[in-house]
Amino acid sequence: MPRASNPNMVHPAFSQLAEELLCLGYIGYFGLIQGWHVGCYMSVMTTSSPLRVLIIDADPERRALLVQSLQTNSCLVMERASITPDLLNGLPQLQPDVIVIDADSPDRDTLENVCMISRDQPHPIVLFTDDDDEAKITQAIRAGVTSYVVKGIAPERIKPILQVAMLRFAEHQALRQDLASAQNQLAERKLIERAKGIVMQQKNMNESAAYNLLRKMAMERNAKLADIAAQVVDLAQAFT
Repeated sequence: MPRASNPNMVHPAFSQLAEELLCLGYIGYFGLIQGWHVGCYMSVMTTSSPLRVLIIDADPERRALLVQSLQTNSCLVMERASITPDLLNGLPQLQPDVIVIDADSPDRDTLENVCMISRDQPHPIVLFTDDDDEAKITQAIRAGVTSYVVKGIAPERIKPILQVAMLRFAEHQALRQDLASAQNQLAERKLIERAKGIVMQQKNMNESAAYNLLRKMAMERNAKLADIAAQVVDLAQAFT
């Protein structure tokens, strides 16, 4: 599958995949995702490398069926009976592209472990379950489940579900990074404005001169303007 030549354009494969999944009835909306939003998950979709899937299921017979279905779809499958501390610590070595949890109903321990993975080692997580309770769905999504799938899915449809979960996860991560970046920029601007006010008052300068002084200090010290502003504010607070 060829890569998009322009990183700011939506890859044509996205539209094709979206149309296929709409026909299968999995999604009613598939957001346009720019290439840089998808990161490493796009590389999985555009190379010949097999999809690395970690399956977690306490039922050996059910797990075996899921493993067989994924291996039939050329996936590289790793399987575990439960989420243990060793598994959590070993995720960087396993390097799954997507984690699949198969359970009758997501219990408290399962959701707590999902929350830990999402907090410490974010991965796309797909939960296959028999439980269609709305409260459980809400709890699972809040814990970090990317896709909550009630059973009855044909084997040939499992891989597309995982692919969509990966793309949704990548988009969500990009949005979180954008939000964090915007919040950081806003905090820095507020800090600079505060430092500028302190310099204006102490040096009897106008706003432009105070800002230029802060910039000069940053350049001379090879530091960020926000870092210099923080030092000015800290010094002012120390003497008040």
